[in-house]
Amino acid sequence: MRTREKAGDAARAGIMRVLFFGDIVGRVGRHALEETLPRWRDELDPDIIIANGENTAGGVGITRSIAEELFDLGVEVITLGNHTFAQRDVVPLLEHDHRVLRPANYPPGVPGLGYGVFPTPAGPLAVLCLLGRVFMDPVDDPFQTAETLVPLLKQETRCMLIDAHAEATSEKAALAWMLDGRVSAVIGTHTHVQTADERVLPAGTAFITDVGMVGPRDSILGVQHDIIIKRFQTWMPARFEVAKGAALVNAVSVDLDTATGRALSIARLARVLDTPPFTK
Repeated sequence: MRTREKAGDAARAGIMRVLFFGDIVGRVGRHALEETLPRWRDELDPDIIIANGENTAGGVGITRSIAEELFDLGVEVITLGNHTFAQRDVVPLLEHDHRVLRPANYPPGVPGLGYGVFPTPAGPLAVLCLLGRVFMDPVDDPFQTAETLVPLLKQETRCMLIDAHAEATSEKAALAWMLDGRVSAVIGTHTHVQTADERVLPAGTAFITDVGMVGPRDSILGVQHDIIIKRFQTWMPARFEVAKGAALVNAVSVDLDTATGRALSIARLARVLDTPPFTK
């Protein structure tokens, strides 16, 4: 477990700071994370760093080697989503490294875990990954899964963060409002566009509809725009290719009261990297 070493740490007593990066898209996103994470880690001094990694392998899924790359950069927990099983070697990764979380509401018997409790310098943090169903695959009910797992995880720690990986903004908001006061934060992922609605809900749960992405700025959700345009024009299948060029880095920083588990604040972070020239 990491320990704090900075002189101003006493001012953070009783506060856990979480740094959460949006969906990392391809090599561009991984390079952008490598450029940005050390700077934000020094500036923000987070207790734990979490990233959604389900688009890290060429835009679809994750591999064992890429997971190790993210851990080497300083990410401590990786959440996934609807592309969890896109890469062949993800099953042994999920079975042997429980720092990588697939959605908890996959059907019973699916490899891996959908939640975990992780040590931080400020105390343990529970992380739960849920997959939405609106406009997405018909997995098990994320609302019922949350009702089942949240009380169990609260027995281990008051501080809990949920990655709500969903297409519909209303579904993510409904999860957050249902769980307001019962979890510390509900962070929306999947749509790759950072929303401007970050806030702490009345009972103390931090929420943002979507944290955004870490990937090519001049793209459509990280993919070369001409491919997506042609897909809309013809409705013919096409192989998606991660775009090149400038990179966009989106994240949120969330401060939690470790005594109560309530969120104290949530702040959006965004950075554009024009150089060096990021490639696919």
